[in-house]
Amino acid sequence: QGPLVESGGGSVQAGGSLRLSCRPSEYRGSNNCLGWFRQAPGKQREAVAAIVTDERTTYYHDSVKGRFTITQDGTEDTVHLQMDNLKPDDTAVYYCAARWSRTHCGGDSSWYFYWGQGTQVTVSS
Repeated sequence: QGPLVESGGGSVQAGGSLRLSCRPSEYRGSNNCLGWFRQAPGKQREAVAAIVTDERTTYYHDSVKGRFTITQDGTEDTVHLQMDNLKPDDTAVYYCAARWSRTHCGGDSSWYFYWGQGTQVTVSS
């Protein structure tokens, strides 16, 4: 088992919703940064959203603001990415990523040192 456990994803029609979840595979304390990145075929990986656990500071890429919501599950270490009003351009492999710190919790992938295996999200028109 890797450092992060992902779940969710799948296929949906445009305008639909999906939810992704991610948690560390072992306890890592509080105030950690967990984020989601995505990569579509032939495109570079791009940031989607991130959250500092317990503090609940969030970051969103402009392309998903108002449609995606990242939350922490109560006092658990699990974070959820609720994706609403999905568009075909959202089709990609989504990766959970983490750094065991509250700093640099944004869209720069170079600050994330732990990655999940990726989960496919497909949005059809």
